[in-house]
Amino acid sequence: MAVLTFELPDGSTREVDVVQVLNAGYAGRRQEDVAAHVAELAELGVPGPSVTPALYPVSPYLAQQTDPVDAQHGRTSGEAEWALVVADGGELLLTAACDHTDRDLEAHGVAWSKNAGPDVLARRAWRLSDVESRLDDLVLRAWVTHGDTSTEIQHGTLAELLAPAYWIDVLCSRGTLMPGLVLLSGTLPMAPGVDQFADGWSVALTDPATGDTIRLHYDVRPLPAPIG
Repeated sequence: MAVLTFELPDGSTREVDVVQVLNAGYAGRRQEDVAAHVAELAELGVPGPSVTPALYPVSPYLAQQTDPVDAQHGRTSGEAEWALVVADGGELLLTAACDHTDRDLEAHGVAWSKNAGPDVLARRAWRLSDVESRLDDLVLRAWVTHGDTSTEIQHGTLAELLAPAYWIDVLCSRGTLMPGLVLLSGTLPMAPGVDQFADGWSVALTDPATGDTIRLHYDVRPLPAPIG
């Protein structure tokens, strides 16, 4: 079981024993954004979903606060997302996350690919109740690094994605909104022409009202070649 620790703006911490991880997919509020993401994945040979939005169970140990991420080959990449985390007592936390995905395996099954890499979460979080009134204004960005060069690959607001309230209703209807649950939001379209197969990924979730930013970064480290 994974244990995650989050620091809140008041300096207090929350330790979360992860018992369930869910990754939302194709979760844009606008159909044109969903179509754009489907088109991005089609270029990588990934078939479109049978229903949108989708929800993929992920092994709980893959929720990690880690750097680096070990990659089995050169065609893995991240996705900037927000994450909803249920702490003890049902307290809801919001943080930044990056879903690191095996793009070659994704062509054979999205659910398989989600279980081939970690969901990397930031080490800071906000109480959802503290930012709930301005969620749509929060800004989500991602950058990729190639050597010494950093390039923005994703940039948008949470208004482009289905809101936490949508997923809270879904989870409540399924009886799964309980301490230890981590849900990732789905992602924004990637900037065309930017190579996603990078040496590192950075994600930032910013609250323009306060200027506070939750950040994460990890390097992508190739695994050694197999023996045999």
